Amino acid sequence: MFRALVVEKDDEGKTQAGVKNISVDDLPDGDVLVDVDYSTVNYKDGLCLGSGGGLVRNYPHVPGIDFAGTVAESGDERYSVGDKVVLTGWRVGEVHWGGYAEKARVKADWLVPLPDGLTTRQAMAIGTAGLTAMLATVALEEHGLTPNKGKVLVTGAAGGVGSVATAILANKGYEVAAVTGRPETEPYLRGLGATEIVPREAIAETVKRPLESETWAGCVDAVGGDMLARVFGQMQYGASVAAVGLAGGPQLPTTVLPFILRGVNLLGIDSVMQPFENRVKAWKALAEFLPKDKLDDMIVPATLEDLPQLGRDILKGQVKGRVVVDVRA
Repeated sequence: MFRALVVEKDDEGKTQAGVKNISVDDLPDGDVLVDVDYSTVNYKDGLCLGSGGGLVRNYPHVPGIDFAGTVAESGDERYSVGDKVVLTGWRVGEVHWGGYAEKARVKADWLVPLPDGLTTRQAMAIGTAGLTAMLATVALEEHGLTPNKGKVLVTGAAGGVGSVATAILANKGYEVAAVTGRPETEPYLRGLGATEIVPREAIAETVKRPLESETWAGCVDAVGGDMLARVFGQMQYGASVAAVGLAGGPQLPTTVLPFILRGVNLLGIDSVMQPFENRVKAWKALAEFLPKDKLDDMIVPATLEDLPQLGRDILKGQVKGRVVVDVRA
């Protein structure tokens, strides 16, 4: 028997999450059994810990879209007992039981070897958010972004993706302008390397002018909605925006003018179904370019018992940095 955070649904359709003891026989089918060390909390986890948000199909359910740990059993030649591994995406924690447990059984195709230079704890300080931030950085650079072109905007900068993106970009020599609606996070963001703090209200609303001054050489956007629409009109000629989230809503009230008059590019970033090779490349880049001291500054420690409240907090935008869940604490 081992501990897991289990979400159950009653006859009235209401969900309730709590820590319970379950057995290996309760786990879904898979090629590899992992002794989980750490997990984390993402926006999707907040949904799955509560109503399900349309992501969870069957109950009872164990959420946790990310985890890192050690292979305990393997039916796949790519992994041996004792190997350190990371999992993000593939709808684990949504459709398939996830990392909010001391053990998880998954398909071998979903795993990535833990890169040299990272611990399992650091891997979960990175998690889906950090992987997404690195994929966004790579995409921007593949579309011509270099440090000498000007400021890079990061929206939702105090959140998970924004925090890692800020630290990565600053470490690579970019001048980072961090957008936040929480003034108290300014010291934290400057500590990650941001050189400018942009109040959310200064950029949150759409304006009648489809084009404004060319301000940003690139953007990692975790907000979407009105803010993303506004950002398009402020991009430099030929610049790109990497869209990674929708904290501000899925709608995009904009015009085609930034695209056809300034050649602005909108780059969609998905981390859930990324091919294995891309994941390995991104994880190696994270081990190289994400400063470990900055990563440690982002960590908010938590336990399985903390998860129901943290799920509610992240949906309200009240979580700063990266929550690292010690599932054995």
